[in-house]
Amino acid sequence: MVKGTKSEDVLKVLCKIPSESRALVKEITLDLAGSMNLIAKKAFPYASKVIDRFHVQKLAFEAVQEIRIKHRWEAIDNENKAIQESIINQITYKPQVYDNGETPKQLLARSRYLLFKSERKWTNNQKERAKVLFNVYPDIKRAYELSQNLSWIYENSNNKSYALTRLARWYEDVRQAEFKTFNIVSKTIELNYRDILNYFNNKSTNASAESFNAKIKGFRTQLKGIRNVDFFMFRLQKLWA
Repeated sequence: MVKGTKSEDVLKVLCKIPSESRALVKEITLDLAGSMNLIAKKAFPYASKVIDRFHVQKLAFEAVQEIRIKHRWEAIDNENKAIQESIINQITYKPQVYDNGETPKQLLARSRYLLFKSERKWTNNQKERAKVLFNVYPDIKRAYELSQNLSWIYENSNNKSYALTRLARWYEDVRQAEFKTFNIVSKTIELNYRDILNYFNNKSTNASAESFNAKIKGFRTQLKGIRNVDFFMFRLQKLWA
Protein backbone atom coordinates (compact mmCIF):
# COMPACT_ATOMS: atom_id res chain seq x y z
CA MET A 1 0.00 0.00 0.00
CA VAL A 2 1.30 3.45 -0.94
CA LYS A 3 0.60 6.59 1.05
CA GLY A 4 -0.92 9.25 -1.22
CA THR A 5 -1.31 9.30 -5.00
CA LYS A 6 1.81 11.17 -6.11
CA SER A 7 3.03 9.56 -9.31
CA GLU A 8 6.67 9.45 -8.21
CA ASP A 9 5.79 7.67 -4.94
CA VAL A 10 3.57 5.09 -6.64
CA LEU A 11 6.07 4.52 -9.46
CA LYS A 12 8.86 3.98 -6.94
CA VAL A 13 6.93 1.05 -5.47
CA LEU A 14 5.63 -0.39 -8.75
CA CYS A 15 9.05 -0.33 -10.37
CA LYS A 16 10.27 -2.75 -7.70
CA ILE A 17 8.32 -5.35 -9.67
CA PRO A 18 10.61 -6.81 -12.37
CA SER A 19 10.07 -5.22 -15.77
CA GLU A 20 9.48 -8.68 -17.29
CA SER A 21 6.52 -9.20 -14.95
CA ARG A 22 5.13 -5.73 -15.59
CA ALA A 23 5.38 -6.34 -19.33
CA LEU A 24 2.90 -9.21 -18.96
CA VAL A 25 0.10 -6.87 -17.81
CA LYS A 26 -2.33 -6.53 -20.70
CA GLU A 27 -4.96 -4.12 -19.38
CA ILE A 28 -5.30 -1.46 -16.67
CA THR A 29 -8.45 0.34 -15.54
CA LEU A 30 -8.00 3.87 -14.23
CA ASP A 31 -9.81 7.15 -13.68
CA LEU A 32 -9.40 10.43 -15.54
CA ALA A 33 -6.61 11.74 -13.31
CA GLY A 34 -3.46 12.70 -15.19
CA SER A 35 -1.24 11.22 -12.47
CA MET A 36 -2.84 7.79 -12.88
CA ASN A 37 -2.35 7.94 -16.64
CA LEU A 38 1.35 8.77 -16.12
CA ILE A 39 1.78 5.90 -13.67
CA ALA A 40 0.12 3.42 -16.02
CA LYS A 41 2.16 4.60 -19.00
CA LYS A 42 5.53 4.37 -17.22
CA ALA A 43 4.99 1.28 -15.07
CA PHE A 44 3.05 -0.79 -17.60
CA PRO A 45 4.08 0.47 -21.06
CA TYR A 46 2.58 -2.48 -22.95
CA ALA A 47 -0.79 -2.52 -21.22
CA SER A 48 -3.99 -1.19 -22.74
CA LYS A 49 -5.41 1.67 -20.63
CA VAL A 50 -9.16 1.61 -19.92
CA ILE A 51 -10.78 4.68 -18.40
CA ASP A 52 -13.43 3.36 -16.04
CA ARG A 53 -16.96 3.91 -17.32
CA PHE A 54 -18.28 4.97 -13.92
CA HIS A 55 -15.87 7.91 -13.73
CA VAL A 56 -17.07 9.09 -17.16
CA GLN A 57 -20.73 8.68 -16.23
CA LYS A 58 -20.09 10.46 -12.93
CA LEU A 59 -19.10 13.59 -14.87
CA ALA A 60 -22.45 13.55 -16.68
CA PHE A 61 -24.37 13.01 -13.45
CA GLU A 62 -22.54 15.93 -11.84
CA ALA A 63 -23.36 18.13 -14.86
CA VAL A 64 -27.07 17.40 -14.28
CA GLN A 65 -26.75 18.17 -10.57
CA GLU A 66 -25.07 21.50 -11.29
CA ILE A 67 -28.10 22.61 -13.33
CA ARG A 68 -30.44 21.45 -10.55
CA ILE A 69 -28.41 23.28 -7.90
CA LYS A 70 -28.43 26.49 -9.96
CA HIS A 71 -32.25 26.40 -10.05
CA ARG A 72 -32.39 25.58 -6.33
CA TRP A 73 -30.40 28.69 -5.42
CA GLU A 74 -32.71 30.73 -7.65
CA ALA A 75 -35.74 29.20 -5.91
CA ILE A 76 -34.29 30.03 -2.47
CA ASP A 77 -33.57 33.60 -3.59
CA ASN A 78 -37.10 34.01 -5.01
CA GLU A 79 -38.63 32.67 -1.83
CA ASN A 80 -36.57 35.06 0.31
CA LYS A 81 -37.66 37.99 -1.86
CA ALA A 82 -41.32 36.95 -1.63
CA ILE A 83 -41.12 36.64 2.17
CA GLN A 84 -39.45 40.04 2.44
CA GLU A 85 -42.07 41.60 0.20
CA SER A 86 -44.90 40.11 2.27
CA ILE A 87 -43.33 41.56 5.44
CA ILE A 88 -43.09 45.00 3.86
CA ASN A 89 -46.69 44.83 2.64
CA GLN A 90 -47.84 43.32 5.97
CA ILE A 91 -49.52 40.32 4.35
CA THR A 92 -49.26 36.59 5.10
CA TYR A 93 -46.72 34.85 2.94
CA LYS A 94 -48.13 31.91 0.97
CA PRO A 95 -45.49 29.81 -0.79
CA GLN A 96 -46.06 28.40 -4.24
CA VAL A 97 -47.00 24.71 -4.02
CA TYR A 98 -46.97 22.26 -6.93
CA ASP A 99 -49.42 19.41 -7.53
CA ASN A 100 -47.29 16.96 -5.53
CA GLY A 101 -47.46 19.22 -2.46
CA GLU A 102 -43.89 20.53 -2.64
CA THR A 103 -42.62 24.08 -2.94
CA PRO A 104 -40.04 24.91 -5.65
CA LYS A 105 -37.24 24.78 -3.05
CA GLN A 106 -38.41 21.39 -1.74
CA LEU A 107 -38.93 19.96 -5.22
CA LEU A 108 -35.40 20.80 -6.30
CA ALA A 109 -33.81 19.59 -3.06
CA ARG A 110 -35.67 16.27 -3.05
CA SER A 111 -35.02 15.56 -6.74
CA ARG A 112 -31.33 14.98 -6.21
CA TYR A 113 -31.35 11.18 -5.98
CA LEU A 114 -33.85 10.46 -8.76
CA LEU A 115 -31.58 12.26 -11.23
CA PHE A 116 -28.83 9.71 -10.54
CA LYS A 117 -31.13 6.78 -11.29
CA SER A 118 -32.60 5.28 -14.44
CA GLU A 119 -36.29 6.06 -14.91
CA ARG A 120 -37.18 2.37 -14.59
CA LYS A 121 -35.71 2.35 -11.06
CA TRP A 122 -37.77 5.28 -9.76
CA THR A 123 -40.21 4.75 -6.91
CA ASN A 124 -43.81 5.94 -7.33
CA ASN A 125 -43.03 9.09 -5.34
CA GLN A 126 -39.99 9.77 -7.52
CA LYS A 127 -42.06 9.29 -10.69
CA GLU A 128 -44.58 11.87 -9.44
CA ARG A 129 -41.80 14.25 -8.42
CA ALA A 130 -39.97 13.85 -11.75
CA LYS A 131 -43.17 14.61 -13.68
CA VAL A 132 -43.53 17.93 -11.87
CA LEU A 133 -39.81 18.70 -12.01
CA PHE A 134 -39.48 18.12 -15.75
CA ASN A 135 -42.64 20.10 -16.48
CA VAL A 136 -41.39 23.14 -14.51
CA TYR A 137 -37.71 22.82 -15.48
CA PRO A 138 -37.41 21.43 -19.05
CA ASP A 139 -33.65 22.10 -19.06
CA ILE A 140 -33.20 19.65 -16.17
CA LYS A 141 -35.19 17.09 -18.15
CA ARG A 142 -32.95 17.61 -21.19
CA ALA A 143 -29.80 17.34 -19.07
CA TYR A 144 -31.12 14.15 -17.44
CA GLU A 145 -31.80 12.65 -20.87
CA LEU A 146 -28.23 13.43 -21.97
CA SER A 147 -26.77 11.70 -18.92
CA GLN A 148 -29.00 8.66 -19.40
CA ASN A 149 -28.17 8.48 -23.10
CA LEU A 150 -24.48 8.29 -22.22
CA SER A 151 -25.24 5.42 -19.83
CA TRP A 152 -27.26 3.74 -22.60
CA ILE A 153 -24.22 3.83 -24.92
CA TYR A 154 -22.19 1.96 -22.32
CA GLU A 155 -24.91 -0.59 -21.67
CA ASN A 156 -25.92 -1.30 -25.27
CA SER A 157 -22.73 -1.05 -27.36
CA ASN A 158 -20.93 -4.33 -27.98
CA ASN A 159 -17.86 -2.99 -29.76
CA LYS A 160 -15.82 0.15 -30.33
CA SER A 161 -17.26 1.05 -33.72
CA TYR A 162 -20.85 1.09 -32.45
CA ALA A 163 -19.81 3.04 -29.36
CA LEU A 164 -17.85 5.58 -31.39
CA THR A 165 -20.78 6.20 -33.76
CA ARG A 166 -23.17 6.62 -30.87
CA LEU A 167 -20.78 8.92 -29.03
CA ALA A 168 -20.59 11.11 -32.15
CA ARG A 169 -24.39 11.45 -32.11
CA TRP A 170 -24.26 12.18 -28.38
CA TYR A 171 -21.68 14.94 -29.00
CA GLU A 172 -24.11 16.54 -31.46
CA ASP A 173 -27.00 16.33 -28.96
CA VAL A 174 -24.78 18.03 -26.36
CA ARG A 175 -23.81 20.75 -28.82
CA GLN A 176 -27.45 21.48 -29.62
CA ALA A 177 -28.46 21.51 -25.94
CA GLU A 178 -25.92 24.29 -25.27
CA PHE A 179 -25.22 23.34 -21.66
CA LYS A 180 -21.82 24.60 -20.57
CA THR A 181 -21.34 21.75 -18.10
CA PHE A 182 -22.12 19.10 -20.70
CA ASN A 183 -19.83 20.77 -23.22
CA ILE A 184 -17.03 20.29 -20.69
CA VAL A 185 -17.99 16.62 -20.27
CA SER A 186 -18.08 16.18 -24.04
CA LYS A 187 -14.65 17.79 -24.45
CA THR A 188 -13.20 15.58 -21.71
CA ILE A 189 -14.50 12.46 -23.45
CA GLU A 190 -13.22 13.70 -26.79
CA LEU A 191 -9.70 14.24 -25.41
CA ASN A 192 -9.63 10.76 -23.83
CA TYR A 193 -11.79 8.83 -26.29
CA ARG A 194 -9.23 6.14 -27.16
CA ASP A 195 -8.83 5.01 -23.57
CA ILE A 196 -12.57 5.38 -22.98
CA LEU A 197 -13.40 3.21 -26.00
CA ASN A 198 -11.00 0.53 -24.77
CA TYR A 199 -13.74 -0.33 -22.27
CA PHE A 200 -15.64 -2.04 -25.07
CA ASN A 201 -12.85 -4.56 -25.64
CA ASN A 202 -13.53 -6.53 -22.45
CA LYS A 203 -15.93 -4.22 -20.54
CA SER A 204 -13.47 -4.10 -17.65
CA THR A 205 -14.06 -1.76 -14.71
CA ASN A 206 -12.36 -1.08 -11.38
CA ALA A 207 -15.70 -1.34 -9.56
CA SER A 208 -14.38 -3.99 -7.17
CA ALA A 209 -11.43 -1.78 -6.21
CA GLU A 210 -13.72 1.24 -5.74
CA SER A 211 -16.04 -0.87 -3.59
CA PHE A 212 -13.15 -2.03 -1.42
CA ASN A 213 -11.89 1.54 -1.10
CA ALA A 214 -15.36 2.61 0.08
CA LYS A 215 -15.32 -0.15 2.70
CA ILE A 216 -11.95 1.03 4.00
CA LYS A 217 -13.19 4.63 4.21
CA GLY A 218 -16.33 3.53 6.01
CA PHE A 219 -14.30 1.45 8.46
CA ARG A 220 -11.97 4.40 9.08
CA THR A 221 -14.96 6.68 9.72
CA GLN A 222 -16.34 4.26 12.32
CA LEU A 223 -13.04 4.40 14.16
CA LYS A 224 -13.14 8.22 14.13
CA GLY A 225 -9.55 8.45 12.98
CA ILE A 226 -6.43 6.28 13.08
CA ARG A 227 -3.60 6.54 15.59
CA ASN A 228 -1.80 3.26 15.02
CA VAL A 229 -1.49 2.69 11.26
CA ASP A 230 0.13 -0.73 11.64
CA PHE A 231 -2.71 -1.99 13.81
CA PHE A 232 -5.26 -0.51 11.41
CA MET A 233 -3.62 -2.40 8.51
CA PHE A 234 -3.62 -5.58 10.62
CA ARG A 235 -7.35 -5.24 11.23
CA LEU A 236 -8.01 -4.62 7.52
CA GLN A 237 -6.07 -7.76 6.68
CA LYS A 238 -8.07 -9.83 9.15
CA LEU A 239 -11.39 -8.45 7.91
CA TRP A 240 -10.97 -8.53 4.14
CA ALA A 241 -7.70 -10.20 3.11
